[in-house]
Amino acid sequence: MDVATPRGPRATRLAGYLFALGAGTLWGTTGPLSTALYAAGAALTGIGFWRILLGTLGLIAYGLLHPGFFRIERRGALLVGLGGGALVALFEVAYQFGIAGAGVASAAALLYTAPVLVAVLAKPLLGEALTAERLVLAVVVMAGAALTVRGGSHGAGLAGVATPSLVVGIAGGLLAAASYAGSTLLARWAVPRYGAARVLFLEIAGGTVILGILLPLTGHPPTPPPTAGGWVYIVALVLATVLGANFLFFAGVRRIDAAPTAVAATIEPVVGTLLALFLFGQRLTGLGWLGLAMVVGGVAGGYVKEVREPRAAGEGVRAPS
Repeated sequence: MDVATPRGPRATRLAGYLFALGAGTLWGTTGPLSTALYAAGAALTGIGFWRILLGTLGLIAYGLLHPGFFRIERRGALLVGLGGGALVALFEVAYQFGIAGAGVASAAALLYTAPVLVAVLAKPLLGEALTAERLVLAVVVMAGAALTVRGGSHGAGLAGVATPSLVVGIAGGLLAAASYAGSTLLARWAVPRYGAARVLFLEIAGGTVILGILLPLTGHPPTPPPTAGGWVYIVALVLATVLGANFLFFAGVRRIDAAPTAVAATIEPVVGTLLALFLFGQRLTGLGWLGLAMVVGGVAGGYVKEVREPRAAGEGVRAPS
């Protein structure tokens, strides 16, 4: 997939970085909302299904009010709907296996290898520059995210975890990272061509269909939350982490390259950790605070890079005729 490097003015690039930062901030509410949802009795394996199903229904309602919303060329429908849907479904399932096998902190640490994957793969797939500065920033935020989640009171070690479970957990965490990176790269190519709302609809609709088939086949049929309070948390997850965060993320990836977008969105574990500190009384060790500072520093470094980098004005990625 070839895509032109964005050449917009500085204000456009800064807006893109701030959009991605906002997306990571909203994604950071996933942990607290999911924790409340678990407490309300929701099944772990069904949360991802219900949130993308409700998001899909919301976008269907939006599309019915906007003529032409559902019209898209066959290549785009297959690549975004089938390919993007598979990435969404893979993330939802793999991350749960990562949590179950290796624990929340280890799964989250593995997930944030994604910025490095994006930085490396964006060059051959999208033609984006792979500079030493981009790679260093991606590694810094990856290491910082790992320290942040490991330094929390929820970051228990892996001692005593059975080897088969640990292998499954590590595989799940790495697959979740790969799917997140793939979704970022796909969005960088697709959003300028088809629009954020249409791309998000195709991805989560495809993911809903795939999960609706696979979960019952694997013995985990999605069961609805047992209480009205559970549905409230599901709706909050839909509005914040599915619709709000993805629209902001897509707005970012439309304006700047995939690598800095992924770096900016890595503010998520910082937000999640701070919310856990204030809402649930969790503790953070010295290493955790160091990791938090590394993420903030890496994200700030990406922002400074976008401020200083000289680029000629232009249109960036062109939509297909």
